[in-house]
Amino acid sequence: MKKLIGTITLLRIPFSIYLMPIYWFALSNLEGDDIDPYRALYVFAIFHLLVYPGSNGYNSYFDRDTSSIGGLEKPPQVSSTLIYVVLIFDLLAIGCSYLLSPLFSMLVLIYMLVSKAYSNDRIRLKRYPIPGTASVVIFQGAFTYLAIQYGVSNSMDGLQSTYNLSAALVSSLFLLGSYPLTQVYQHVEDDAQGDRTLSMLLGIKGTFLFSAILFLIASTVLILGYLSNNQIMNIGIYLGLGLPVLIVFYRWQRKVTADPGNANYANAMLMNKVSSLCLSAAFITMVLLR
Repeated sequence: MKKLIGTITLLRIPFSIYLMPIYWFALSNLEGDDIDPYRALYVFAIFHLLVYPGSNGYNSYFDRDTSSIGGLEKPPQVSSTLIYVVLIFDLLAIGCSYLLSPLFSMLVLIYMLVSKAYSNDRIRLKRYPIPGTASVVIFQGAFTYLAIQYGVSNSMDGLQSTYNLSAALVSSLFLLGSYPLTQVYQHVEDDAQGDRTLSMLLGIKGTFLFSAILFLIASTVLILGYLSNNQIMNIGIYLGLGLPVLIVFYRWQRKVTADPGNANYANAMLMNKVSSLCLSAAFITMVLLR
């Protein structure tokens, strides 16, 4: 029983909350007045209860971390059971997505394969700062954004518009800014495993500067997109609910400048939690006010 509990824990299902903004952002930009709530909930469950946990478990199986990882300050020991549970989750994700459409199922499969290439010891994109970051930023960002929209709408109509593609780009820009912050406390563990992350390449202070610049660029592109689409109210919602994210980031950056030891697990998870909840709240509000 203890082994099973440890295995389920390593799937880090609650951690998928940190990827929720992509889902709500995708929904907020779907064309048309009506969103099928049941279909939308089904797509949410596929990604957040099957795809992401499966990816987390696969990553843990190959990393076998002994120090803090995203969502787990003290990860349990990895057992051989984990890879079989991951396989079950993957098969369920593919099967459930196929019930919506074969194309959506193919998109889910592509995402899972790239996610596994990130961690698999024979490929391990995580070893290389640029290819590793690119795989996460593109596939957890723009690719997932468009896949969610297709899964919910079952149509390509509007997905290829200039506005929507710029929004997909924004999702990747936000990930490019936030992803190094999730690595900033793992330099020692990553180095011990022979991995070279973007945060290691940038250094601790460079990571914060890089993230600040990317957040500024992403916000600018997002606001310009809203302006071009005459969605003035969305700008106010984004700026208002995004303010706590800016405050937490600024305070954390000041702490790290004074003492690099503050680039730790607790502060990284606080940053993740605040940014995820605030951005999700902003995009949910936009969905409700469509």
